[in-house]
Amino acid sequence: MASEVLPRTNQGCLDSVVTSFGIVGTGWRAEYFWRLGAALGLDCVGVVSRRAQDLPVPVHLSLDECLAAKPDFVVTAVPWAVSPSLIVELVGRGVRVLAETPPAPDLDGLRRLWQAVGASGLVQVAEQYTRMPPHAARLTLVRSGAIGTVTRVDVSSTHQYHAVSLIRTFLGIGRGPVEVRATRTTAPLADPLSRTGWADPVEVKPATTTIATLAFEDGIGFYDFTDNQWHNQLLNRRLLVRGTTGELRDQEAVRLVADRTIVRTAIERRQTGYDLDLDGFDTDHITFGDQVLYRNPYQGRRWNDEEIAIATLLEDTAAWVGGGPEPYPLADGVHDHRVALAVEESAARDATVRVGEEPWH
Repeated sequence: MASEVLPRTNQGCLDSVVTSFGIVGTGWRAEYFWRLGAALGLDCVGVVSRRAQDLPVPVHLSLDECLAAKPDFVVTAVPWAVSPSLIVELVGRGVRVLAETPPAPDLDGLRRLWQAVGASGLVQVAEQYTRMPPHAARLTLVRSGAIGTVTRVDVSSTHQYHAVSLIRTFLGIGRGPVEVRATRTTAPLADPLSRTGWADPVEVKPATTTIATLAFEDGIGFYDFTDNQWHNQLLNRRLLVRGTTGELRDQEAVRLVADRTIVRTAIERRQTGYDLDLDGFDTDHITFGDQVLYRNPYQGRRWNDEEIAIATLLEDTAAWVGGGPEPYPLADGVHDHRVALAVEESAARDATVRVGEEPWH
């Protein structure tokens, strides 16, 4: 029988009293929150919009109107430049906040935001990548000690603060100093697919790649991102985690399990709905040999990985409102973007940039 090394999860349902939340913003990110919140049984009291709209949730034309419905927390899904002042206003009213990434656009904004609300304990950041099923499974494996102590993490799949979050989380390190060295190159690349759909016809056009090394005090990270890598299916997503006794690469780990004994084991995802499997398309579980690393807590929803990750984040935020652990503290979100800004600065200046001590450390 398969053993389970995965941490206990909420299994897709809230044990406490139903939590209510509001949203500021009506864009495509906001839509994820109200749609998934409804499926989870969370009460979305509505969204704040600058104009009247026909949406499946109440529409408020002012923040005051939304807060009058007494949400337990508010999701800020607004443009980068607007986010800091909105977070400060909400915290000033004693409202808990789940801020979309990043919480401020630039270094001065990050520092001002931290000075204004950092000590409040009322702000979490909507960083969902570590909650995606493949990453959650890999993290469970890494944290089990299967490859020893992690010393290096390579990420080539997503950009900026998301990639920094993955690197720091897999390394298991905090918000200490880091030395960044980045370069940029441009090369022609076909770009067949974007968020708006397929290109017709497909064009080959210049694509910029940013590569950086992030030297932390307790490990090293490698950052590799190419324009539109999220959607361009011609670009493979890559993750490597190196430990003292083995290495995880994408869907496989190689380990030293005894003297003169090196073992390769695949990380397998059970996906239903193929061939004569009539259960419908869904993620079932992810295993490593006979160990279950991850079980989908939302079986039957037919959600993709992004939806699963955001739903998990929403439930974790609701649990935090009820006294549970912080899902992703403001200090982490601020630091991740600080390091991401250093990557951009290093590439632009063609020079090493050191991220030193900051107030949120």
